[in-house]
Amino acid sequence: MNKVNISEGTSTVKIEYVVEQVKLGDKQKYTIIINRFQKQIYLYCYYLLGNKEDAEDAVQDIFIKGFENMDKFTNNTSYSAWLYKIAYNHCINLIKRRSRFYNVLKQYKNQEFQMREPNHTEIIHELLDQLNSEEKHILLLRAVEEYTFEEISIIMDIKAATIRKKYERIRKKLHQFIKKKGGNCIWVNT
Repeated sequence: MNKVNISEGTSTVKIEYVVEQVKLGDKQKYTIIINRFQKQIYLYCYYLLGNKEDAEDAVQDIFIKGFENMDKFTNNTSYSAWLYKIAYNHCINLIKRRSRFYNVLKQYKNQEFQMREPNHTEIIHELLDQLNSEEKHILLLRAVEEYTFEEISIIMDIKAATIRKKYERIRKKLHQFIKKKGGNCIWVNT
């Protein structure tokens, strides 16, 4: 289980302590949790949902759900894995409710641009467009958030061995895509 330290003023506080304080009724401490995880959860939602506004709305909803369900959190897993599970389920529900996924980004990409080199964000979105929703979740949790296969297993309710196999398939799929585009692909062994 990850022990995440959080800065509160000049002292360093363990996330488990903050969670316990919130559970005991110190609602103000939840702002520490929000400050610690907001950027990570936003980036996760942004890459899954495809646009800033949806990601911002999702982050607010996720932290509200996290607060309202704080009593359901147990120390069987890390708090961040529990929060990501809420984020995962929330984003999946949003995707299911909408008939579009990455529609805004695809419209943006299909517009004519002035001649220029593609920036890193466009390349990342083009790579992510090669993946289905589940593959994006696995890739983001493993490569970006650096969760273990066991933690991803808890978040997504899929066996760790299955996550590991799917992750290898994702890597191969992206490697083939990059080679097809004429690029070099160097993967860090994770």
